[in-house]
Amino acid sequence: MNRYIKHCCVIGGGGFIGHKVVQALLGTGRQVSVIGRSQTPRAPLPHGVSYLCGDIGDRVFLTGALHGVQEIIDLAYASTPKTSYENPVADIISNLPPVVSLFQVASEIPLDKFVVVSSGGVVYGKSDRLPINEDHPTNPMSPYGITKLAAEKYALMYWRTSSLPVVCVRPGNAYGEGQVPFSGQGFIATAITSILQGREILLYGTTGAVRDYIHVEDIAMGIVAALERGTPGSCYNIGTGIGHNNKEVLDILTRYSQKSGKEPLIRVMPSRPFDVPENVLDSTKLLMATGWRAQIGFEEGIDLVWKWFVEKEAKAVLL
Repeated sequence: MNRYIKHCCVIGGGGFIGHKVVQALLGTGRQVSVIGRSQTPRAPLPHGVSYLCGDIGDRVFLTGALHGVQEIIDLAYASTPKTSYENPVADIISNLPPVVSLFQVASEIPLDKFVVVSSGGVVYGKSDRLPINEDHPTNPMSPYGITKLAAEKYALMYWRTSSLPVVCVRPGNAYGEGQVPFSGQGFIATAITSILQGREILLYGTTGAVRDYIHVEDIAMGIVAALERGTPGSCYNIGTGIGHNNKEVLDILTRYSQKSGKEPLIRVMPSRPFDVPENVLDSTKLLMATGWRAQIGFEEGIDLVWKWFVEKEAKAVLL
């Protein structure tokens, strides 16, 4: 292998965001490997990408898996805001020990960069101002947000004490083609699938929460930008700077569904205590450091995702 070609290991690279990150990395000419918890990735990986199944909390496995790696991107996480609220102790145990072990091992090998994918949607908590920049107070409202923030703090500790070249990124709410519905994350995928299958959509609060929805391809490119040009010891938001509440999302989807003769079934529920009311991210810091900005507008993205799910449902009917 040409010694100037960097080898990047993507932990969690078989997932929704990870798959796009892998594709973006391949576009830069890198060698890419993926570590995941499943025996096989959820979707087939591109040609030439190696896959290893293992526990990142296992020091022996991890040391072998990271041999020859110059860069790491960590997307792995074992919970969602909802599941963390239901079992906060499990959220801690399943997430923090493995990631701290990962930082420990990574600090002992020569790395050019380590990108920790955190969450811009939960680490800030209730907003004092919108859009939210990286200097905003961090007061998470869910155990998920607390463990995400704790992982950031551990990463930055290893940067200060062991020179681990860590960059933390905080993406907004991902959506896009291929997202798994009904998984506790991904309101847009769940809403579209519910409409197409005639299922009820739960709207928490009269209008639902305001979120910075960002297409998964833009997130992937933001992560790679941070990998290539982000400053170690820094945190960067990855968002659009534009917020949409859930009711606005459903209004847009209703226009699509009515053309197909389908009417969304919406039930308004009380607001949930772990949902941040408003979250819109200021990504100026990432723009200034790397030149990155979101490219896919919200309605363009919705159009792409709606068509993808319609085609998926049509294929399922044929099968």
